[in-house]
Amino acid sequence: MTNRIGVLISAFGVLASMLLLSLAVREYRSGESALWVGAGAVIFLGASYALVRDVRRLRSGSTA
Repeated sequence: MTNRIGVLISAFGVLASMLLLSLAVREYRSGESALWVGAGAVIFLGASYALVRDVRRLRSGSTA
């Protein structure tokens, strides 16, 4: 049960990071620094990695 909750939280993290990345791209197009896009991409990749790790843990059935 705990692993399922972790996957759900990671999925919401990916959704939130996608929103942040889309906002960063919008700000970049309006003239802001490209660092916003870079930061948004790093956050998105980190959230995606956490989701993949949690899904793998759920599929393997390990509790540790």
